[in-house]
Amino acid sequence: MSASSLMTAEEATMPDDIARSVVLPESYVDERNVSYPAFKWLREHNPLGVARVEGYDPLWIVSKFADIQKIETSQGELFGVDEENPILTTQAGDAFFRKMTGGTVRNMDVVVYMDPPEHTQIRKIFNPWFRPSNVKKFEDQIRELAKAEVERMLDYDGECDFFADVAQWFALRSIVTLFGAPREDEDLFMRLSKAFFGGSDPEERREDVEQDEAAAAKQWANTVADFDNYFNPLTEDRRRNPTDDLLSIIANSEVDGEPISEGYANGQYIAMVTAGHDTTGATAGGTMLKMTEQPEILRRVGADVSLAPKLVEEGVRWVSPVKHFMRVALQDTELRGRQIHKGERFMLSFPSGNRDEEAIADPETFDIDRDPNRHLGFGHGAHMCIGQRIARSELRIFWEELLPRLKSVRLAGEPKYLQTNFVGGLKSLPITFEKA
Repeated sequence: MSASSLMTAEEATMPDDIARSVVLPESYVDERNVSYPAFKWLREHNPLGVARVEGYDPLWIVSKFADIQKIETSQGELFGVDEENPILTTQAGDAFFRKMTGGTVRNMDVVVYMDPPEHTQIRKIFNPWFRPSNVKKFEDQIRELAKAEVERMLDYDGECDFFADVAQWFALRSIVTLFGAPREDEDLFMRLSKAFFGGSDPEERREDVEQDEAAAAKQWANTVADFDNYFNPLTEDRRRNPTDDLLSIIANSEVDGEPISEGYANGQYIAMVTAGHDTTGATAGGTMLKMTEQPEILRRVGADVSLAPKLVEEGVRWVSPVKHFMRVALQDTELRGRQIHKGERFMLSFPSGNRDEEAIADPETFDIDRDPNRHLGFGHGAHMCIGQRIARSELRIFWEELLPRLKSVRLAGEPKYLQTNFVGGLKSLPITFEKA
């Protein structure tokens, strides 16, 4: 296709209401009526369009499964992170980060901010810990945690907030245990994780953050600083007293023949604890919500727990707890008939890719019999979630322990969602339940 026949960014600009529905954090508080209909409109009418929302850079919105795969597969070649923020932030937020760091938006030394070869070098440090044989060694611990959480839920005697009282705590306690942090610090981890991903949610704001256009970025930075202050002494302890937990693996690793720096170590710690907790809890909550709407799912899996892995996969696809990552064009190119210039930014919309009719049959139906279940819930390519095996194990074991103990589940109030365009989902799911 000649350059003259390609659609330009100006020509691909989408309607303002659609742009706001996919970019603004508040749109994800009502996914069913705001963001998901907007994604569907984009897939049908402007599958690779430009959003121009006040306060944000112009963004190509990538709504199709195949385009997300293509961009992620070409990491470090046609597309990458480069010097841009891999997490969508307001222009004021990025300006705050540049001022804080002395010129860059990179405020953490974690793999999501990296392109190869740096990305490859850092990720290989903890790749062995996430191999299937190693993950399997921790399943007994996960099962004991799941059993304890199930008993705690049943003690609520027929009514609880499934997300706030159960799902988020099981996810947090699982990752903290595997990580090797003290169990008595779980309240701190919960508070910091909520602040980390909740900077755009009025109910999760920190009192020490001024509420302006850069508030979410400031909250992120303050929370990272709190995590750093917590982890630095633990790194020193694990270097003196190494163990076999993930914290010790990272603390005692090397980069270019030298002990890993505090920045690199803390970046990986924070990513593992926050993302490992929040995404799993959000998926469990969203899956339970579907069981209140489709009771046959609970009945089937409760009677045959061999179906639990299928429930996990469909739950991840359906919830899509990671809403986006940002990429930038590393050179002039073309994609889906659009003219792309070096430096233009892309918002990969994973929830939209996971509802793409061209890639997934009947995507608006929650179907645990989906086979194969191709989805982007764990990402794709070089940046695919390294903790996906842990997440799958946690969720599978949790459903194996919980669902046989339940006869029925019903919604007991209005579900509430975290106000975020990055990582999250339900933050409240009131239910009533009958024990089996």
